[in-house]
Amino acid sequence: MRVSKIPLVLGLPLFLGACATAVPGSYTEPKAGFANVASQITPAIGKRTVFAETQAENEALKKQVHSMVHQKTISADTAVQVALLNNKGLQASYVNVGLSAAEAWQQSTPENPIVSIGVLGIGAPELGAYRAIEGLIRSNVLDATTRKQRMAIADASFRQAQLNAVNDTLALANQTRKAWVDAVAAFEAVSYLRRAKATSDAGSELAMRLGETGALNKAGQAREQAFNAELAGQLAQARLNATRSKEALTRLMGLWGTGVDYYVPDALPSLPRSVGRVTDIEAKALRNRVDLRVAKVGLEAQAKAFGLTDQTRIVSDLEIVAGAEFEREVEGSGDIETKTLPQVEVEFAIPIYDTGKARMRKAELSYLQAANVLAEKAVNVRSEARGAEASYHAAYKIARHYRDVLVPLRTTVEEEGLLSYNGMITNTFELLTDVREKLAASLEAANAKREFYMAQADLTAAIYGGGEGGAGAGAGGEGASLAAGGGAGH
Repeated sequence: MRVSKIPLVLGLPLFLGACATAVPGSYTEPKAGFANVASQITPAIGKRTVFAETQAENEALKKQVHSMVHQKTISADTAVQVALLNNKGLQASYVNVGLSAAEAWQQSTPENPIVSIGVLGIGAPELGAYRAIEGLIRSNVLDATTRKQRMAIADASFRQAQLNAVNDTLALANQTRKAWVDAVAAFEAVSYLRRAKATSDAGSELAMRLGETGALNKAGQAREQAFNAELAGQLAQARLNATRSKEALTRLMGLWGTGVDYYVPDALPSLPRSVGRVTDIEAKALRNRVDLRVAKVGLEAQAKAFGLTDQTRIVSDLEIVAGAEFEREVEGSGDIETKTLPQVEVEFAIPIYDTGKARMRKAELSYLQAANVLAEKAVNVRSEARGAEASYHAAYKIARHYRDVLVPLRTTVEEEGLLSYNGMITNTFELLTDVREKLAASLEAANAKREFYMAQADLTAAIYGGGEGGAGAGAGGEGASLAAGGGAGH
C-alpha cells in the first residue's frame, strides 16, 4: 500500500488576503512625514529645514553652509539657518520620523503564514512500506483581526514622531539664537573691560611715577596697582567666556574645519524703540505649542492601545491551521481507492492563570497617566506663556532704564569731571574714577540688553514650543528681530 498526503490550502491565503489592509502611501513615500515637519517650521520661525539622506544632498548642504559663514560676520538669523541645515543631531531626529513610518508600514503588512512540510516512511512501495508527504499552513487569526487597531496605534506613533521632530527643530533654533546672543554679549563685555583696563593702566602708571617723586604714598600706589591687577583677571576671564560662548554656538551650527572661520558682531543690536503687548498669549500658546500637541497624540495612542488590550485580554494568541489529506491506496489486485480528508486545527492559549485582568489594569493606568501628563502640560504652558511675557516686558524696561538713565548720568559726571580737571579743580585720580564708573555703567547696560534679547527668544519659545523643555526661537513677529550688530566681529 502507498499513501500520499497533499495539502489543499488554496482557500486559506484568500481568506487571509481579505483581512489585509491597504498600505497608506504616506508610509512608503521617500522621506515619509518630513514634508509635514518642514511645513510647520517656516510659519513658526521663518526658517527652512532639510532632511539629507544621500551623499550628494549632504555635499550640497555643506557647500551652502560654507558660503554662508566662511570668514563672514553672521547674524542671529544666519546662525539659526545654518544650524537647521547642518546640525547632525537634528538630522537624527528626522531619521526617527522615517523609522516610525517604517514601523507603521510594517504593522499594515499581514503576518506571513507558516508552511510546514514533512516526509514520513522509508522503503520501496512494492515492499509494502508506508510513505507519506504531509503539508500544512498556519496563520495567526488575531494578527488579521487586530491589524486595524495596531495600525491606528502605529499611525499615532508616526504622527507623534513628526511632532517631536518639529519640537526638536524649534529647540535647536532657540538654543542657537540664545547662543548667538551669549557670544555677542561676551565679546561686548570684553570690549568694555578692555577700555577699562586701558584707563586702569594709565592710573597705575601715574601712581608709580607719583610714588617715585614722593607725591603719593605706598598705600595709594598699592591701591591703584591692586585695582589694575583685579581688572586684568576680569578681562582674562571675559575673554575665556567669549571663546567658550562662540564655541558653543559653533557646536550648535555643526561646524568644524574651515567652517569655524566666521565672526560674530562686537555688540548686540540697539534696543527697539518700543515693544507691544502680546494679546491672548495663553490662547496662542495652547493653540501653537508643539509639545502640547505631542502630549495629545500620546493620549490618543494610549486610548487606542487600551482598546487593543480590551480586544485581546482573554485570547492573546489564536492560530488557525488548515489543509487537507489526500490518500491513495493500491491493493494487490490492482484496485485503486482514493480518500480526501479535510483538516482544520485551531490553536489558542487557555486563560487558566492569566485572564487578562492585569493587562487591562496596566492599560487603564497608562491611559490615566497620559491624561494627567496632558493636563499638567496645559497648566504649565499657560504659566510659561504668562511668565515669558512678564519677563520680556520687565527686561525691556530694565534695559531702557540703564540706557536712558544710568549711562547718561555717568556720562555727565565724566564730562563735568573732565572740565574740573582742565580747570585744575580735581586731580587725575578723581577723573580716572569717573571714567571707570562710566564704563561700569555701560557694561551693566550691555548685560541688561543681553537679558532682553534672551527674554525675547523665550517669549517666542513659550508660544511655539522648544524652550527649556524644548524651544522655539525667533519669529512670529512678536518682538524685534535680531540683526547683526556693528563692528568688525570676532
